[in-house]
Amino acid sequence: MKFTNEKFNSEISEILERAVKGDKISEKDGIALMNSNDILNLGTAADKIRKNKVGDIVSFVLNLHINYTNICVSKCELCAYYKSQEDKDGYVISIDKILEMVKKARQISNISEVHIVGSLNPEIPVEYYENILKEIRKNFPDLAIKAFTATEIFFIAKRNKSSIKEILERFKDAGLNFIPGGGAEILNDEIRSKICPNKLKSDEWLNVMETAHKLGIRSNATMLYGHIESNEDRVMHILKLRDLQEKTNGFLGFIPLSFHPKGTNLYNKGLVTMPVSGIDDLKVIAVSRILLDNFDNIRSYWVMLGKNLAQVALHYGANDFDGTIEKENITYAAGKISERSANVEELKNLIKGAGRIPAIRTTDYKIVKILE
Repeated sequence: MKFTNEKFNSEISEILERAVKGDKISEKDGIALMNSNDILNLGTAADKIRKNKVGDIVSFVLNLHINYTNICVSKCELCAYYKSQEDKDGYVISIDKILEMVKKARQISNISEVHIVGSLNPEIPVEYYENILKEIRKNFPDLAIKAFTATEIFFIAKRNKSSIKEILERFKDAGLNFIPGGGAEILNDEIRSKICPNKLKSDEWLNVMETAHKLGIRSNATMLYGHIESNEDRVMHILKLRDLQEKTNGFLGFIPLSFHPKGTNLYNKGLVTMPVSGIDDLKVIAVSRILLDNFDNIRSYWVMLGKNLAQVALHYGANDFDGTIEKENITYAAGKISERSANVEELKNLIKGAGRIPAIRTTDYKIVKILE
């Protein structure tokens, strides 16, 4: 495949040609791509790589998101969701209520996955997390449970004076199948010291994931972009994920998360006043597909992109459309109020409208049904 036009940088053209051939792209070349302004050629290359790797099926899962608490001691500068322990709007959802939510979603939408994440609440004992898993597994034995980010696992282990491995083994025994990819933010500790200083460090996040993978608990991976990070930070983050994937092959997919600043301290301090442009969103997805040669699945996360831009992203390297979700709360708290859930027909039509083949999948990307 040749990338040629008068305005197109010959260096970028050469990188993209190598990428389409299947070559591993270096950090230097990745930064050049992330700095490039030729979004159309980046998209063309990424889309070709996507087609060669996974074909034209775009999948999504029937799932329910549950955010079990919003009380958090981390108080990250990038978060509009958290509440203090004394805040009247703080909550912890009871296990009975969680079971009721799952039962309702099962009856109405026939979900196959429950996705459970929350805040770092020091008042919650480890048994609460364990019992959530045990009760869901007992009452819904065939439901995939994807729960607790690496950040939560690290926090729970530290509070319980246990190792990461011990906590993960307990949770696996209780019914945990998979781990979400959240909490990674940007894997650069200098940036983390400014946006999430009370969270685990980059290597600690990677260690939780590596430990989970070695125990047979596969996970997703994320990157939160569009705050105070640089293009170089984005590329280094992606390459750290690529390196760990080479070691464990435990990541199911990569989910770029576009930062929404409204309501966060970064916004209130005037450090980040606007979300990134749609062009930047598409560039991140395209470069992610180009760099992550050992990832099959790149997700177009419509909750943060919006459904229409997420549809366009299917031509920039993405092959997955996340899921039905059924009421997302964390991004909603940052003012993204129009995109909280979707139904099968809506997702099917968006995917078909992009010229792709819609399909329902399992959590680990096995195709359950092609949608006509």
